[in-house]
Amino acid sequence: MKILLVDDHNLFRNGLKMLLDTLHGYEVTGEASNGKEFLEIILKNDYDIVFLDIEMPEINGIEAARRAIEYKPDLKIITLSMYGDEEYYDQMVDAGAKGFLLKNTNLQEVKTAIDTVMDGGNYFSQELMQNLLRSYKTIKESKEQEVELSDREIEILLLICSGLSNQEIGDRLFISKRTVEKHRANILCKTNCKNAAGLVMYAIKNQIVN
Repeated sequence: MKILLVDDHNLFRNGLKMLLDTLHGYEVTGEASNGKEFLEIILKNDYDIVFLDIEMPEINGIEAARRAIEYKPDLKIITLSMYGDEEYYDQMVDAGAKGFLLKNTNLQEVKTAIDTVMDGGNYFSQELMQNLLRSYKTIKESKEQEVELSDREIEILLLICSGLSNQEIGDRLFISKRTVEKHRANILCKTNCKNAAGLVMYAIKNQIVN
């Protein structure tokens, strides 16, 4: 599995590379120190997973992710985050990130995040989700909390948060894939989300999942 590391701190990149290289079947085949380098690299090379920092010189992680997804819509990006970056999470989700890890994460969780995202799911570290919940509990009710989802839509939202595909959700609920797609489109419209990762963030904010 080819991995690209994008972070402006050489020491952190070198440390993460050493850890990932100890795992069988995983190889760091590219590195970049800022968003501009990252975009130049992906135009010429293919990667299975990109670990992307948020705050970087030249082009930040948010804009870099957005442009990268425009170039390669199937690119799987896992955001590397520091404490205090919560204000950027919505923007990273909108840009197309599939996973979020704190930089103090252990190697096993990094592996779990990679495997989950590669299987088509979304991954948020447990510690990060707890931080988000504590943060959002202090915010007054927003328009998002006024959205009314039907029981079926909530049921499907929970399964989306579990990383299931439309077909898998249909099989679980004994409904057609097309019906799931219609429900999914309605949920995205009601919640003003753009993708599955956005729905996960919505569910966390509104305490639909724990």
